[in-house]
Amino acid sequence: MKPAAFAYAKARSVEHALALLGENAGGARVLAGGQSLIATLNMRLDAPRLLVDINGIAGLDGIARKDGTLEIGAMVRHASALSSPLVAEHAPLLAQALPHIGHPAIRNRGTIGGSIALADPATELPACLLALDGEVEITGAGGPRTVKADDFFKGLFETAIAPGEILTAVRVPATTPQMRFGFAELARRHGDYALVGLAASARAEDKGLNDVRLVFFGVGATPMRARSAEMALAGGDLDAAAAALDSDLDPEGDIHASGKAKKHMAGVLLKRVAEQLRRPVS
Repeated sequence: MKPAAFAYAKARSVEHALALLGENAGGARVLAGGQSLIATLNMRLDAPRLLVDINGIAGLDGIARKDGTLEIGAMVRHASALSSPLVAEHAPLLAQALPHIGHPAIRNRGTIGGSIALADPATELPACLLALDGEVEITGAGGPRTVKADDFFKGLFETAIAPGEILTAVRVPATTPQMRFGFAELARRHGDYALVGLAASARAEDKGLNDVRLVFFGVGATPMRARSAEMALAGGDLDAAAAALDSDLDPEGDIHASGKAKKHMAGVLLKRVAEQLRRPVS
């Protein structure tokens, strides 16, 4: 299929992009990597009047450590983040997850900001952002504002980004020697959407774990924190954590797997990731 007719504008700056969005309220879409947007246009799931291309805006493609955080610009490509020494050193959970995103051609064009802004509940980066207790910078006519990951994901493909705003950066706490991370997913083929996935972080304390964050994806309308399982795992009881998933998760079945099968897969992933959380970051 071909998309419905639309106009195209290449934004010269964030301010220019915001002006274009404001002039076309409700009828404009932001074009970043386009790996999801172009597909939805071609299938006519969306028919905007205007595409605002932000690929030429300077300053949105940097990665830097700032004040104890790692800041990743919205236009950083997946491939660039995957090859970044800063990401490998200061955000190892992202480094673990990025190779699972699509295939090289997708990672060469797809952007960090685009993945987070789309908030597809079956994808890796929204879950990682939530597991890392990260935050996003959203810029609108009134300037930038910061939203914590726990408050960012509102529903199916719904976020805290208001009409006329643009996600401009993502920030996660820079790792420390006490931090532990884990990531695993189950997919029919590498690069396919995960049937179920799990991104996790914790802080090593004495011989146990504290501040455990277990975030499942592919099991709900948003990335899902398994809060009861988090408490059980922090208490050192893996069996209780696995049992707690019965109350934490209620996945719906789809053409790929039943809800019961997805819950079973979530338990399998929890055991794999719990083992990773016991190991220091290499």
